[in-house]
Amino acid sequence: MKVLLPWLAVLAVVLLLDAMHLSFLATAVAVTWLVYCVWTWVRPKNRNRAG
Repeated sequence: MKVLLPWLAVLAVVLLLDAMHLSFLATAVAVTWLVYCVWTWVRPKNRNRAG
């Protein structure tokens, strides 16, 4: 359940912004979250390794 908390928080923020008719801001939050998630998945795990 702990793993889902950030996802649920972002979802709540996006829904709240959309309900307040701030669709542009809701889209910006959603896209930023998506980019952050992809970046944390793609980046190298061990940065100290001499390549």
